[in-house]
Amino acid sequence: MNLFKKVFLYENKEEPYTFTITSASNKTFNQPTASDLPNRNISKNLKDNLDYLNVKYNALINSDIVFRNFTINYNGHDLSAFILCIDGMVNPTLVNDFLLRPLMNLKSKTQTSTRNPTNRIVSNGRANLEDFLYNKLIPQNSIRKEKNFDTIIQLINLGNCALLVDSLDTAFVVDVKGYQSRSISTPKNEVVVRGPQEAFVEKIRDNTSMLRRLINNENLVIENTSVGKISKTGIAICYMQNIANDDLVNEVKYRINNLDIDFIISSGQLEQLIQDNSNIAFPQMIATERPDKTANHLLEGRVAVIVNGSPYALIMPGIFVDFLASPEDLNLKHQYSNLLKIIRIIAALITLLLPGIYIAVSTYHVELIPTELLFTIAAARNSVPFPVIIEILLMEISFELIREAGLRIPTPVGPTIGIIRCFNLRRSCCKCKFSKSYSNYYCRYNWYLLFCYTRLFLKFCF
Repeated sequence: MNLFKKVFLYENKEEPYTFTITSASNKTFNQPTASDLPNRNISKNLKDNLDYLNVKYNALINSDIVFRNFTINYNGHDLSAFILCIDGMVNPTLVNDFLLRPLMNLKSKTQTSTRNPTNRIVSNGRANLEDFLYNKLIPQNSIRKEKNFDTIIQLINLGNCALLVDSLDTAFVVDVKGYQSRSISTPKNEVVVRGPQEAFVEKIRDNTSMLRRLINNENLVIENTSVGKISKTGIAICYMQNIANDDLVNEVKYRINNLDIDFIISSGQLEQLIQDNSNIAFPQMIATERPDKTANHLLEGRVAVIVNGSPYALIMPGIFVDFLASPEDLNLKHQYSNLLKIIRIIAALITLLLPGIYIAVSTYHVELIPTELLFTIAAARNSVPFPVIIEILLMEISFELIREAGLRIPTPVGPTIGIIRCFNLRRSCCKCKFSKSYSNYYCRYNWYLLFCYTRLFLKFCF
């Protein structure tokens, strides 16, 4: 036995490595962190500002934080300056051609301007330098002056670039966003045959621009705010100023602005935080990926909320009839549209009531079933060792497991599982005496298939 262990088994003679996490109180270093720094305004000393931002962004270990130091020649004086941006969030062409190049070529421009008396700029103080950089130098459309580091850092995290110059206590935040995002595509979950074929994307400005394009009116108000003490997720509150109820708009603003939460990523999280009653299973807001549907509700006086990073807009309030309507109803004749709504109402009632009616009729009111159908049901249930209510619950759970497994299983495995499922269904139906009854689903081949689906679901999810 010992010979077998020595020949075939591997013996790890090294001592096992144990990893322990020490508490924050056991730190042995004195390096300041971003949370240790107070929120303050920009200093006129450029070195202090640089040190502050280096600590805030952990520049020694962060590989995508870009600090570009350079010199600005202004009236014969060399002033130190630097720009701060995040690599991958900005457009490098805009930064190089429209920000760095004009700043670094400032010497030749000032000499040329002094030769022309009409364009001469008298500059002896700090205010003149600030106005000169803002009005004459930086050829960008969107420039903001900020003096608070907290606001500057928030704008940098959104893809802007900050310029800080020595002897100035003001930073210039330039909009040079250039990060990659998903292009506008067709809707995936709200498909229509006749109607617009555009869907919301994860970029909030693209979503608001689509609403602006559909609602060509100056009364459309889009207010920006942020939620989350850590994430500071951008949120756009959209409404028609001359149509929407002021009390509704104020209520939406109140609930969003008074959220005390660390982070929020998607519109689904926001929906659960601002809804009336979280214990109700039914949705209380409309979640849609279609800009045309959102625009129609805005023109009806609703309020829409768009979350940055989420391709779904929340429309509030939502009533029961809204969930039985389709965006295609507006493009159809009213006779056919009303017929489709009636069919949807009937389908909703059948979905809610049919399992209970089947249990009640097959268990307690069998006299309501026709005789031939009753014999068929009784013969089909002869091989099922469960009561009717257990059969219904198992069927519901089985369909949910198959649906979840179909969503979670990777695409290359999905067709194979579908082939196996069809093969097992065919074999089970051939072996059953009552092949046309619902009890075929509980044949042993289908139970084995359900077991395989459950294993795959657990494997790829956990």
